[in-house]
Amino acid sequence: MNSKIKVVKTTSENPDFISLIKIFDTFLWERYPELKKEYWGNNLIEFNPNVILIYLDEKPVASGCFKKHNESTVELKRMFVLPKARGLGLAQLVINELEIEAQNLGFQSMILETLYKQTEAISLYQKVGFEIIDNYEPYVGLINSICMSKTINAV
Repeated sequence: MNSKIKVVKTTSENPDFISLIKIFDTFLWERYPELKKEYWGNNLIEFNPNVILIYLDEKPVASGCFKKHNESTVELKRMFVLPKARGLGLAQLVINELEIEAQNLGFQSMILETLYKQTEAISLYQKVGFEIIDNYEPYVGLINSICMSKTINAV
């Protein structure tokens, strides 16, 4: 059976994005209950026009977005793929689409923060060219955070 994949550029006001992020937050706080108080403020999404959603057979299954970090760098945020859709390359597709969008807006690099237990995510990020860097604000001094960076090489 062939599944139909659809990529949609949208905003953070998209109900499907909001729904996926609620599932993602639940997942994070179940996996890291001890960190909720320390990290909650870093996961609030203000209006964001740079959101990518992936639909599999018309159902939203993956998301990601970026926000401006400085004049040349964007920060990858809210990367999530539903468990049932993992292993299909959808996270890489989201990252690639976001890189193209960031490059089109004139940005040259992308940074991100993830948590140390996210070993699958860390492996994925390294596979697509991210390297571990010193923690940037607001993650400086937070030992549970892993920060990463890459030069955008969208094709």
